[in-house]
Amino acid sequence: MKLSGAHCVITGGGNGIGAALARRFTAEGARGVVVADVDDAGLEAVATATGARPVWCDVTKPGEITALIDDAETTFGPIDLFCSNAGIIVPGGIETPADEWQRCIDVNLMAHVWAAQELVPRMIGRGGGYLLHTASAAGLLTQIGSVTYSVTKHAVVSLAEFLAITYGDQGVKVSVLCPQAVRTNMTAFVEDGGVAGVDGMLEPDDVADAVVNGLDTERFLILPHPQVLEYFRRKGSDYDRWLAGMRRLQARFEP
Repeated sequence: MKLSGAHCVITGGGNGIGAALARRFTAEGARGVVVADVDDAGLEAVATATGARPVWCDVTKPGEITALIDDAETTFGPIDLFCSNAGIIVPGGIETPADEWQRCIDVNLMAHVWAAQELVPRMIGRGGGYLLHTASAAGLLTQIGSVTYSVTKHAVVSLAEFLAITYGDQGVKVSVLCPQAVRTNMTAFVEDGGVAGVDGMLEPDDVADAVVNGLDTERFLILPHPQVLEYFRRKGSDYDRWLAGMRRLQARFEP
Protein backbone atom coordinates (compact mmCIF):
# COMPACT_ATOMS: atom_id res chain seq x y z
CA MET A 1 0.00 0.00 0.00
CA LYS A 2 1.25 3.43 -0.93
CA LEU A 3 0.27 6.15 1.52
CA SER A 4 0.50 9.01 -0.94
CA GLY A 5 -3.04 10.14 -1.63
CA ALA A 6 -4.51 7.76 0.95
CA HIS A 7 -7.13 8.51 3.59
CA CYS A 8 -5.97 7.19 6.97
CA VAL A 9 -7.73 7.04 10.35
CA ILE A 10 -5.82 6.34 13.58
CA THR A 11 -7.38 5.59 16.95
CA GLY A 12 -5.20 6.35 19.94
CA GLY A 13 -3.74 9.06 17.73
CA GLY A 14 -3.15 11.65 20.44
CA ASN A 15 0.24 10.35 21.53
CA GLY A 16 2.77 7.56 21.27
CA ILE A 17 2.63 5.27 18.26
CA GLY A 18 -0.60 6.83 16.99
CA ALA A 19 0.88 10.33 16.94
CA ALA A 20 3.99 9.02 15.20
CA LEU A 21 1.82 7.34 12.56
CA ALA A 22 0.00 10.63 11.97
CA ARG A 23 3.29 12.44 11.47
CA ARG A 24 4.63 9.81 9.11
CA PHE A 25 1.43 9.39 7.08
CA THR A 26 1.28 13.16 6.60
CA ALA A 27 4.91 13.20 5.48
CA GLU A 28 4.14 10.39 3.01
CA GLY A 29 1.49 12.58 1.36
CA ALA A 30 -1.76 11.14 2.67
CA ARG A 31 -4.71 13.14 1.36
CA GLY A 32 -6.44 12.98 4.73
CA VAL A 33 -5.37 11.90 8.22
CA VAL A 34 -7.88 11.63 11.06
CA VAL A 35 -6.67 11.12 14.62
CA ALA A 36 -9.06 9.93 17.31
CA ASP A 37 -8.50 9.86 21.06
CA VAL A 38 -9.96 10.82 24.43
CA ASP A 39 -6.89 12.97 25.18
CA ASP A 40 -7.91 16.51 24.23
CA ALA A 41 -4.44 18.00 24.69
CA GLY A 42 -2.83 15.22 22.70
CA LEU A 43 -5.33 15.56 19.88
CA GLU A 44 -4.77 19.30 19.68
CA ALA A 45 -0.98 18.89 19.64
CA VAL A 46 -1.04 16.27 16.88
CA ALA A 47 -3.53 18.27 14.82
CA THR A 48 -1.43 21.42 15.13
CA ALA A 49 1.78 19.60 14.21
CA THR A 50 0.43 17.58 11.29
CA GLY A 51 -2.77 19.18 10.04
CA ALA A 52 -4.64 15.97 10.88
CA ARG A 53 -8.33 16.18 11.68
CA PRO A 54 -8.85 15.58 15.42
CA VAL A 55 -11.93 13.66 16.57
CA TRP A 56 -12.73 12.90 20.20
CA CYS A 57 -13.70 9.25 20.35
CA ASP A 58 -14.11 6.73 23.16
CA VAL A 59 -13.36 3.42 21.44
CA THR A 60 -15.18 1.46 24.17
CA LYS A 61 -18.44 2.74 22.66
CA PRO A 62 -19.27 1.19 19.27
CA GLY A 63 -21.54 4.10 18.35
CA GLU A 64 -18.62 6.49 18.68
CA ILE A 65 -16.50 4.33 16.39
CA THR A 66 -19.28 4.41 13.80
CA ALA A 67 -19.54 8.19 14.19
CA LEU A 68 -15.76 8.50 13.75
CA ILE A 69 -15.86 6.48 10.53
CA ASP A 70 -18.83 8.46 9.20
CA ASP A 71 -17.15 11.78 10.03
CA ALA A 72 -13.91 10.74 8.37
CA GLU A 73 -15.62 9.53 5.19
CA THR A 74 -17.78 12.64 4.98
CA THR A 75 -14.66 14.78 5.26
CA PHE A 76 -12.12 12.91 3.13
CA GLY A 77 -14.05 10.22 1.28
CA PRO A 78 -13.63 6.44 1.61
CA ILE A 79 -11.16 5.30 4.24
CA ASP A 80 -8.18 3.54 2.67
CA LEU A 81 -6.41 2.62 5.91
CA PHE A 82 -7.92 2.27 9.38
CA CYS A 83 -5.45 1.86 12.24
CA SER A 84 -7.01 0.32 15.34
CA ASN A 85 -4.24 1.55 17.61
CA ALA A 86 -5.77 2.59 20.95
CA GLY A 87 -4.64 0.37 23.80
CA ILE A 88 -4.17 0.12 27.55
CA ILE A 89 -2.22 -2.09 29.94
CA VAL A 90 -3.31 -3.06 33.45
CA PRO A 91 -0.72 -4.90 35.58
CA GLY A 92 -1.91 -7.96 37.46
CA GLY A 93 -2.73 -11.64 37.31
CA ILE A 94 -5.93 -13.65 37.42
CA GLU A 95 -7.03 -11.72 40.51
CA THR A 96 -7.64 -8.68 38.28
CA PRO A 97 -11.20 -7.45 38.98
CA ALA A 98 -13.93 -8.07 36.43
CA ASP A 99 -14.36 -4.38 35.62
CA GLU A 100 -10.66 -4.07 34.73
CA TRP A 101 -10.89 -7.18 32.58
CA GLN A 102 -13.85 -5.68 30.76
CA ARG A 103 -12.10 -2.34 30.23
CA CYS A 104 -9.07 -4.07 28.71
CA ILE A 105 -11.27 -6.28 26.53
CA ASP A 106 -13.24 -3.28 25.26
CA VAL A 107 -10.22 -1.10 24.46
CA ASN A 108 -7.72 -3.72 23.31
CA LEU A 109 -10.06 -6.09 21.47
CA MET A 110 -13.67 -5.03 21.00
CA ALA A 111 -12.72 -1.63 19.56
CA HIS A 112 -10.98 -3.56 16.75
CA VAL A 113 -14.04 -5.79 16.32
CA TRP A 114 -16.45 -2.84 16.16
CA ALA A 115 -14.29 -1.01 13.61
CA ALA A 116 -14.09 -4.13 11.45
CA GLN A 117 -17.86 -4.71 11.67
CA GLU A 118 -18.41 -1.23 10.30
CA LEU A 119 -15.61 -1.09 7.75
CA VAL A 120 -15.32 -4.56 6.23
CA PRO A 121 -18.70 -4.38 4.41
CA ARG A 122 -17.90 -0.87 3.18
CA MET A 123 -14.46 -1.92 1.95
CA ILE A 124 -15.78 -5.02 0.20
CA GLY A 125 -18.49 -2.92 -1.44
CA ARG A 126 -15.99 -0.50 -2.94
CA GLY A 127 -13.37 -3.06 -3.89
CA GLY A 128 -10.93 -3.01 -0.97
CA GLY A 129 -9.26 -1.32 1.93
CA TYR A 130 -6.64 -1.88 4.60
CA LEU A 131 -6.92 -2.62 8.32
CA LEU A 132 -3.90 -2.20 10.60
CA HIS A 133 -4.24 -3.68 14.08
CA THR A 134 -1.81 -2.61 16.79
CA ALA A 135 -1.29 -5.69 18.95
CA SER A 136 2.07 -6.33 20.62
CA ALA A 137 4.81 -8.90 20.80
CA ALA A 138 2.71 -9.99 23.79
CA GLY A 139 0.12 -11.15 21.28
CA LEU A 140 2.59 -13.64 19.82
CA LEU A 141 4.48 -14.49 23.00
CA THR A 142 2.98 -13.30 26.29
CA GLN A 143 3.12 -10.36 28.71
CA ILE A 144 4.73 -11.22 32.01
CA GLY A 145 2.93 -9.34 34.77
CA SER A 146 -0.31 -8.54 32.95
CA VAL A 147 -2.74 -11.32 32.13
CA THR A 148 -5.32 -8.92 30.67
CA TYR A 149 -2.82 -7.41 28.24
CA SER A 150 -1.52 -10.80 27.17
CA VAL A 151 -4.97 -12.28 26.60
CA THR A 152 -6.42 -9.31 24.75
CA LYS A 153 -3.37 -8.87 22.53
CA HIS A 154 -3.43 -12.56 21.62
CA ALA A 155 -7.08 -12.07 20.72
CA VAL A 156 -6.25 -9.14 18.44
CA VAL A 157 -3.71 -11.22 16.54
CA SER A 158 -6.33 -13.96 16.16
CA LEU A 159 -8.91 -11.45 14.97
CA ALA A 160 -6.49 -10.07 12.39
CA GLU A 161 -5.73 -13.59 11.16
CA PHE A 162 -9.44 -14.32 10.79
CA LEU A 163 -10.05 -11.10 8.86
CA ALA A 164 -7.11 -11.77 6.54
CA ILE A 165 -8.25 -15.32 5.83
CA THR A 166 -11.96 -14.59 5.51
CA TYR A 167 -11.91 -11.34 3.55
CA GLY A 168 -8.48 -11.26 1.89
CA ASP A 169 -9.83 -12.53 -1.42
CA GLN A 170 -12.45 -9.76 -1.35
CA GLY A 171 -9.90 -6.97 -1.29
CA VAL A 172 -9.52 -6.39 2.46
CA LYS A 173 -5.84 -6.27 3.39
CA VAL A 174 -4.75 -6.78 6.99
CA SER A 175 -1.57 -6.23 8.97
CA VAL A 176 -0.88 -6.63 12.66
CA LEU A 177 1.75 -4.55 14.44
CA CYS A 178 3.64 -6.43 17.19
CA PRO A 179 6.43 -4.39 18.79
CA GLN A 180 8.10 -5.01 22.12
CA ALA A 181 8.73 -1.98 24.37
CA VAL A 182 8.14 1.45 22.82
CA ARG A 183 8.77 4.74 24.61
CA THR A 184 5.18 5.85 25.16
CA ASN A 185 2.88 6.73 28.04
CA MET A 186 2.22 3.02 28.42
CA THR A 187 5.86 2.27 29.33
CA ALA A 188 6.62 5.50 31.18
CA PHE A 189 6.14 3.87 34.57
CA VAL A 190 8.56 0.98 33.87
CA GLU A 191 12.30 1.56 33.82
CA ASP A 192 13.85 0.70 30.43
CA GLY A 193 10.60 -0.93 29.36
CA GLY A 194 10.74 -3.70 31.95
CA VAL A 195 10.57 -7.25 30.68
CA ALA A 196 9.36 -6.06 27.26
CA GLY A 197 12.53 -3.95 26.93
CA VAL A 198 14.99 -6.86 26.92
CA ASP A 199 15.83 -6.12 23.28
CA GLY A 200 15.81 -2.34 23.72
CA MET A 201 13.11 0.29 23.75
CA LEU A 202 12.17 1.87 20.42
CA GLU A 203 10.96 5.40 19.82
CA PRO A 204 7.46 5.77 18.33
CA ASP A 205 8.93 7.19 15.12
CA ASP A 206 10.96 3.98 14.68
CA VAL A 207 7.75 2.01 14.91
CA ALA A 208 6.08 4.31 12.38
CA ASP A 209 8.97 3.63 9.98
CA ALA A 210 8.42 -0.10 10.40
CA VAL A 211 4.69 0.35 9.75
CA VAL A 212 5.27 2.26 6.51
CA ASN A 213 7.69 -0.42 5.31
CA GLY A 214 5.28 -3.19 6.30
CA LEU A 215 2.36 -1.53 4.54
CA ASP A 216 4.47 -0.98 1.44
CA THR A 217 5.10 -4.73 1.13
CA GLU A 218 1.69 -5.62 2.62
CA ARG A 219 3.17 -7.96 5.21
CA PHE A 220 0.77 -9.43 7.74
CA LEU A 221 3.23 -9.38 10.64
CA ILE A 222 4.96 -6.04 11.21
CA LEU A 223 7.76 -6.57 13.73
CA PRO A 224 9.71 -3.43 14.66
CA HIS A 225 11.82 -5.66 16.95
CA PRO A 226 12.99 -8.35 14.49
CA GLN A 227 14.03 -10.65 17.36
CA VAL A 228 10.35 -11.38 17.98
CA LEU A 229 10.17 -13.59 14.89
CA GLU A 230 12.87 -15.89 16.23
CA TYR A 231 11.19 -16.04 19.65
CA PHE A 232 7.91 -16.92 17.93
CA ARG A 233 9.61 -19.69 15.96
CA ARG A 234 11.16 -21.11 19.13
CA LYS A 235 7.78 -21.07 20.83
CA GLY A 236 6.19 -23.03 17.99
CA SER A 237 9.03 -25.52 17.68
CA ASP A 238 9.19 -26.49 21.37
CA TYR A 239 6.37 -25.05 23.48
CA ASP A 240 7.48 -26.65 26.76
CA ARG A 241 11.04 -25.38 26.42
CA TRP A 242 9.70 -21.92 25.61
CA LEU A 243 7.46 -21.95 28.70
CA ALA A 244 10.41 -22.91 30.88
CA GLY A 245 12.43 -20.07 29.38
CA MET A 246 9.63 -17.61 30.05
CA ARG A 247 9.49 -18.72 33.68
CA ARG A 248 13.22 -17.98 33.96
CA LEU A 249 12.67 -14.57 32.37
CA GLN A 250 9.85 -13.88 34.81
CA ALA A 251 12.13 -14.75 37.73
CA ARG A 252 14.63 -12.15 36.52
CA PHE A 253 12.07 -9.35 36.57
CA GLU A 254 9.67 -10.48 39.29
CA PRO A 255 11.73 -12.24 41.96
